Amino acid sequence: MSFLLSDSILAAIAYAAIAGTYLLVIPLVILFYFKARWYKTGSIERVFLCFLAFFFFPGLLLLSPFFNFRPEARTI
Repeated sequence: MSFLLSDSILAAIAYAAIAGTYLLVIPLVILFYFKARWYKTGSIERVFLCFLAFFFFPGLLLLSPFFNFRPEARTI
């Protein structure tokens, strides 16, 4: 019985690690990559960035309220 319990705990840990990577780690890296490269990209890289935004949309949606990457306001 304890062997079955340890297998289910290991499976839960594996699922949590995969979900955490998909929802938090990779989207965080993508957000900072967007910030660094958005105005300097070529067309192929822009397509790749849009694909990443589509593929990792749940994680980007989860993290986006905590980051503000808007440009600084201009003084007139």
